[in-house]
This record gives sequence, C-alpha cells and structure tokens, in this order.
Amino acid sequence: MKMRKSVFLSVAIFLAIASFASVPSAADNVANQTQSSQTPVYGYKIINVYHHDKTAFTEGLVYDGKTLYESTGLYDNSTLRQVDLTTGRILKLYRLPDEFFGEGLTLWADQLIQLTWQSRIGFVYNKKSFNQTRSFSYPREGWGITSDGQRLIMSDGSDTLYFLNPDTFADTGSIRVMENGNPVNQLNELEYIKGKVYANIYLTSRIAIISPSTGEVTGWIDLQGLVDRENGLGDVDILNGIAYEADRDLLIVTGKFWPELFEIKIQSKA
Repeated sequence: MKMRKSVFLSVAIFLAIASFASVPSAADNVANQTQSSQTPVYGYKIINVYHHDKTAFTEGLVYDGKTLYESTGLYDNSTLRQVDLTTGRILKLYRLPDEFFGEGLTLWADQLIQLTWQSRIGFVYNKKSFNQTRSFSYPREGWGITSDGQRLIMSDGSDTLYFLNPDTFADTGSIRVMENGNPVNQLNELEYIKGKVYANIYLTSRIAIISPSTGEVTGWIDLQGLVDRENGLGDVDILNGIAYEADRDLLIVTGKFWPELFEIKIQSKA
C-alpha cells in the first residue's frame, strides 16, 4: 500500500506541475492548428491487441524486431524493461534509484539509452544484460529520445528537437518544430520511422510526423478512440509510447497505465 500510495502521489505532483506550465493550452493549440491547416491527418486500423502492464507509467518504447523494451516513470517506481510483445510478460526488469523519474528510451548499437525527467541525467545500459555502463548529463529536461542511425534526437517538452552525438552526448544542433509557421510544442515520446520523427504530443491523442531536416509537421495521426472503443479498460492515463515494427510496417502504441498495447496500421481517414 505504501508503494501504491507513493505512485499516485507522484502522478498527482507530475500532472499538477504540467498543468501549471500551461500544458492544456498546448493541447488546444494543436487542435486549433490542425483544424485550420491543410496538413494531412491520418487514422488507424487495429491489427493486434496485446496485454500491457496496467501499473506501467509508460515513457518510452523500442522494438528491435525481436523484443520490446520499455521505460517507465514516476519517482520511487521507474524501470527499464524487456517485454514479450505478444504476451506482455516482463522478461527482464531494472529498477532505477528512487530519486530518478524515468523518461524516453532508444537503442544505439547494442546499448539502451534512457533519459530521466528533471535530473538532467541519462543512463546507458548493455541491451542484453541491462548492466549500466555509463551515465551522461544534458542541460534540459528529458522527455523523449530516438535515433536516426547517425545521431540521437531528443525532446524536452518544448517545440524544439535537439540533436546529440551518440558517443559523447554533446549537443550538435537543434530545430524548432512548426506547422504552417506555428510552433508545435509539448513534444514527448519520439520514434524515428522512414526518415521522419514521430512524436506524441503531451495530453493529446495525436502523433506529429516531423521532418527532421526542416522541423515542419508533414502529417498527424489521430488516435482518438483507441482505448475507449470498448468498456472495461478502467482508469487509463494519456497516450504515450511509440515503437516501430519495420518488417510489417506497423506502429506499436500504448499509454500510461494502459492495460493494452496496440499494433496499428496507419491509413487515410475516411
């Protein structure tokens, strides 16, 4: 009970801070931008539904073609996990020290790279053993992280993507994310897919598709209704978590405290 209470207290504090930082207006801005623009908005088709740990406050997802890796957040309860995609069974788990709030996750070679929220410290792990091999620092909050095969790409909840050297973790550049001249902020979990950065927009049911060379939003994926398509899913939190299944060209998505994880095919809206 003590751990459970601390989990929900951490959630309350996190959401209170986010609300104070004008997060709701960011969601409104996204809705207003997409309603008035000509940027394509895509829908989805559910291919498979899998079990997901309902206690996982999901911050990052990575799929390497064989297995799923997941980063979860909350103080006193953050983890790094290896998960069987089809059963949801946790195959391996590493608990972060209580003072860290786990955030985004990506693969680089045989390493897993995990951010933390406000500590400005990231961790590098051996993918097979989960042994922590090093840590690194960055001058901002940590939200999402991905890789284009040459550099790391990081978000901090603003309208900016940052590029990092994968060996030194030094900043090598940044780009603002815009749609028709309007900034798109609250960039959260990231995934690099076929030359574009896919980004969860915090507190919304949308994923932005971003050109990493120009910062322009070239499309939106609207996942509204994904978890309320049927009754009985309980008290779920926001959409967060994007992985890519390259061999079948499918997205793997879930959210914080979601009991299900979805394989979806992106398609044109009717």
